[in-house]
Amino acid sequence: MLYKTILTAVLLLSLGLCGSVFSQVPQTERPFINPIELPAYYLQAVENGTRTNDGRPGPNYWQQFSDYTINALYHPDQQMIEGSVAILYQNNSPDTLYTLELDLDLNMHKEGTIRIEPAQVTEAITLKRVAVEGVAYEQSPRGTARYNVNATRLMIVPENVVAPGSSVHIEVDFTLHMPQQGAGGRVGHDSDNVLFAGYWYPRMATYDDLIGWHPDPFLSRAEFYHGFGNYNIQISAPADWVVMSTGAFLNPEEVLAKHILERYNRAAQSDETVHIVTVDDFGYASTLGEPGDTLTWKFRAEMVRDMAFSATRASFWDGARASIGDTKGDGTEEFIQVHSFWRDSAPYWAKSIEYMQHSITFLSEYTGFPYPWPHMTAVEAGNIIGGGMEFPMMTLIGDYNSRGPAALYSVTLHEIAHMWIPMIISTDERRYSWLDEGYTVFHTDSGKEDYLPEMNHREMTRQSYIRFALTGQEGEMMRRSDSHDTPMAFRFASYAKPATILTALRGVLGEDTFYRIHQEMHQVWGFKLMSPYDWFAFVEAESGMDLTWFWRSWYYETWTMDQQVESVHETRRATEITIRDNGNAPMPVHLRLTLSNGEEIDFIENDINPWLRGERTMTITVPHRNVVRVEIDAHRHFPDTNRSNNIWER
Repeated sequence: MLYKTILTAVLLLSLGLCGSVFSQVPQTERPFINPIELPAYYLQAVENGTRTNDGRPGPNYWQQFSDYTINALYHPDQQMIEGSVAILYQNNSPDTLYTLELDLDLNMHKEGTIRIEPAQVTEAITLKRVAVEGVAYEQSPRGTARYNVNATRLMIVPENVVAPGSSVHIEVDFTLHMPQQGAGGRVGHDSDNVLFAGYWYPRMATYDDLIGWHPDPFLSRAEFYHGFGNYNIQISAPADWVVMSTGAFLNPEEVLAKHILERYNRAAQSDETVHIVTVDDFGYASTLGEPGDTLTWKFRAEMVRDMAFSATRASFWDGARASIGDTKGDGTEEFIQVHSFWRDSAPYWAKSIEYMQHSITFLSEYTGFPYPWPHMTAVEAGNIIGGGMEFPMMTLIGDYNSRGPAALYSVTLHEIAHMWIPMIISTDERRYSWLDEGYTVFHTDSGKEDYLPEMNHREMTRQSYIRFALTGQEGEMMRRSDSHDTPMAFRFASYAKPATILTALRGVLGEDTFYRIHQEMHQVWGFKLMSPYDWFAFVEAESGMDLTWFWRSWYYETWTMDQQVESVHETRRATEITIRDNGNAPMPVHLRLTLSNGEEIDFIENDINPWLRGERTMTITVPHRNVVRVEIDAHRHFPDTNRSNNIWER
């Protein structure tokens, strides 16, 4: 009805007959909360039984699975990788697949490829052979038994369709010319002594129960969405390079010098940092190879979304173990290995093993989901990246010389926190960066509260979001990641704001309920593909609350919050407190009352119906007299943009 009234007004304006038409439009003091329209593909998934209305995987849930065999040869003199990948792709869906689609992410560096950030132009990925079931295919834009490359996507049209429940073998031989700063500064090479290779091989694009093949290209800014698989990996490199990869290290005794192998094994049992490779071991002293030799390093990874590897020849290698708790409930503490590769040009990295140990142990307990893989490795490469980038079991991080040890701890924790989301709970980062980055910033602030308690880390995150929100330049969190107007709008919608709103959600639900849901989410969606709509529904089902107003206000709009104590009036038996809401985002009213005898009482008004009716004020009656001070949100749960009006004092 409102829509028709506005159309009528526009028509009359065009005819010069405006009069008082706009006075007919219903006026409220604040915007109403519109319902959230779930996309048709999600509703269809619920109807199909792959998802449920309570935000859990349904009885018919399925996901695709891949077995990879990867072989690579690194040529440092050319910064080139020769590679081959063999994929056994299992079609667990009920759909017949007429095409097979693979991602070639580093093709964003090819000349002519569309991207939204500047990038070095290289030859990127060159396909040498593409085969299905052992039959080599030709590159062609049309016809059967063919393949075609469109920017960062390889599409194969197989001779035979892939039926539900069947599998298909795909083989691709290729070369990659690695850019110095690749994939938006997430991978590359540094100073001729460090390589970090990620997104470097053709891998299966994601096919899920929501939209089938995910079509979004890699444009440099928004990140990735992967299914799960197992990997057999062989990386060959000149014998003066040390390699580490996603996956269990299978052949250390075949490649490491005897004294390096002894330190490597000792580090796996040590709570203190063990210096596995020192400056005296750089080059051939660290391996069993001789000048001119090539060594092959072998790894095996299970249930991971992706893989990455590093190669170094002038990096210290530190190692130790990190506790992941009593995972079997038998009273025995379990450990994984942590590794750090860094150069003497990055001295703050001397404590990186300690940072990694705390991160792994803290997050294993905090999420209720112990770190599930055999190692976690951090690699320093300050000329590739300024911050950090996560991969399963691997992270690339800058030197942090200009930001100091606390910042290095923070980024280490942040990248390791990504092992839980999106590496354990897989999310679509390319469309909804806020889901993994927001949770990861929230986890990072939680870990910093434990490790660096002298600072209020959540408040720093909250204030950074508020400052940007007050500029009026932010974009909605549910806007697709690559569709934000500016890089800053993308960043705040993906990092500080969603982390801040998780803290606000904790205030709405209460800490016990929030953390119960938080840990249950990891159990329910671990090693599965969770969408934002699953998360919304899961939180509502587990809390028993209709949170449409919360999702709409914070995730679909750019509304802000500003609650004010307008007046306090004492009656014979109680105190009436009038709260004015100057913002558009409705929130419960959390009050702390201070009585004349010094007693402090917390009072929560969860009834937000006055706000939802469009009102600007509500009067709350509290059964206390002699109130001398009232403060809104003393626990700092909510992102109130103006706290100067949050306090009343007699």
